[in-house]
Amino acid sequence: MTHEIKPSEFELMLRDWRLTTAEILYHFPDHPRLLQSYVWQELDRAPKFPILTQFLDFWNRELDGKIHSVKVDSLQLVQPTDWRLGKGEFLIH
Repeated sequence: MTHEIKPSEFELMLRDWRLTTAEILYHFPDHPRLLQSYVWQELDRAPKFPILTQFLDFWNRELDGKIHSVKVDSLQLVQPTDWRLGKGEFLIH
């Protein structure tokens, strides 16, 4: 039996996964002329956004509200300037 070790969120960020937010506007199932807003947020990989794409596929397949539009924003949380090597050690008694 093989156990798959999932990377931590921090490890994913180091691999350029980004905090991704999507605002999904969809037609309200009982009143299709009305639009409802849903906000989705996960770590995902730009520019293809495989996790968001998987979620939208699920939505289209399983939920009643037809999607009107999706607005996506992605933020790189860990950047090269965020890392510095320490140059010393201070011991305090």
